[in-house]
Amino acid sequence: MKAQYDFARAQRGAVAAIDGKTRITLLLDDAVVTAARTRAQSDTTGSQSLINDLLRQALAAPAAP
Repeated sequence: MKAQYDFARAQRGAVAAIDGKTRITLLLDDAVVTAARTRAQSDTTGSQSLINDLLRQALAAPAAP
């Protein structure tokens, strides 16, 4: 390994796009994240997928009057 590297002409690599998804940052309550992780482990799925599915269900439900 070199002692020093020259990044003067370095360029950022392309970011792999995920079709149909958008990267955002959300601030969620600690309890919500913990519950999602716990449920995701028992369902053998990812917590992000679980939260996405729950949000989709909530948005598909008719709005309360």
